[in-house]
Amino acid sequence: MTAEKAYRIDLFSLKTPQMRAFHLTWMAFFVCFFAWFAVAPLMPVIKGDLKLTPDQIANINIAAVAVTILVRMAVGPLCGKYGPRITYTLMLALGAIPVIGIGFAHSYESFLAFRLAIGAIGASFVITQFHTSVMFAPNVVGTANATVGGWGNAGGGVTQSVMPLILAAIVSLGVQQALGWRLAMIVPGVMMLILAVLYWRYTQDTPEGNIPALRKRGITVECGKEGGWKVFKAACVNYRVWMLAITYGASFGVELFIHGVAASYYVDRFGLTLESAGLAAGSFGLLALFARALGGIASDRVARSFGLGGRTVLLFLLMAGEGIGLLAFSTMGNVTLAVVAMLSFGLFTHMACGSIYAVMPFVDRKALGGVAGIIGAGGNIGGVAAGFLLKATGNLPDALFALGCIVLVSAFCGLAVRFSAAQKEAEQILYDEAVAQRARSGAGAAVTA
Repeated sequence: MTAEKAYRIDLFSLKTPQMRAFHLTWMAFFVCFFAWFAVAPLMPVIKGDLKLTPDQIANINIAAVAVTILVRMAVGPLCGKYGPRITYTLMLALGAIPVIGIGFAHSYESFLAFRLAIGAIGASFVITQFHTSVMFAPNVVGTANATVGGWGNAGGGVTQSVMPLILAAIVSLGVQQALGWRLAMIVPGVMMLILAVLYWRYTQDTPEGNIPALRKRGITVECGKEGGWKVFKAACVNYRVWMLAITYGASFGVELFIHGVAASYYVDRFGLTLESAGLAAGSFGLLALFARALGGIASDRVARSFGLGGRTVLLFLLMAGEGIGLLAFSTMGNVTLAVVAMLSFGLFTHMACGSIYAVMPFVDRKALGGVAGIIGAGGNIGGVAAGFLLKATGNLPDALFALGCIVLVSAFCGLAVRFSAAQKEAEQILYDEAVAQRARSGAGAAVTA
């Protein structure tokens, strides 16, 4: 009997390969995001230790997300060829090296190089979305993708609050701050190594098994016959991929930008302590615990009545809400109002991210790796562009206002995503089959009970 995609999310189960993938993807993604942004809340200390200028700090923030663009484009096709299990394990193990290694940086140049290398682990998102996309059926794939993405993204918020506390704990033992922040970076590096072992041991690529083994047996997997760069090329010629990449750049790119500047912004503009600024900045990332999942759930619910077209309209509305909220945030001069405004636009931002990857699995099933990679890279392009925008304006409120305007324009790219009548009909059949299968399973369970 051929294994099927999961048509329900049994949240408290680890019995099936689908649910093991669900939980280990978000855990691995959480750790990668925690490590990716672990340096950001420590920057007020680091810039004093390394005597960094504002321009150098801006370059470091750009470097943190720049390299991820290329790596995200690469890992999507790699997932299609070698499978997410191998790809994720290697990323976690190799990514731990620069995370721990940045503690050995003693100059701007060496710190920049390590920060650039750490940015590669931001591509973990693409592997996460690929893995859940091949494990879950159309009726719940949006919810699954958004939930693992949101819970993983929360690592970026947790690190804003936790890393200053780790540093404070180390300093309380009598260690100087200049050494303390270096020792603190060992924690996320070790976490990555632990997850690498767990991912290799307890996951498989698809419900049927691991992709390389399936191909050796002559079994064609849904994500493409051969994977690799062929699926990347197929994704490149699909205009819907680029429309979603733009919207992801205007949503996740903004999220990345806020993660990189929020803690320092609250310290410099409002005079908060490092710990208080970390808590304020961390609240933005913690929205991902539920908000991104909410975007995916809403997309799946809308699809019940309005199909694929309903998913894209929802995306437009969420992007518009993000843009309006960002414009409001840019004008705040009081710390309390600033936090409230940040949380308001952050809610729309995270929901938009979840909505985008609820549309992604339906763009081109046979080029899934390439589609996921390009759209994911769009997010990092947005983050890099926001960094250059800040350098150009030299003022964060002005940069945020400009970003709000850009987001509003980008929202229309969501509306530009269209699907043919034939594709809508085919996807509706798959959706209805998944819903029916779930209903039969529920009825069977009731009879058994």
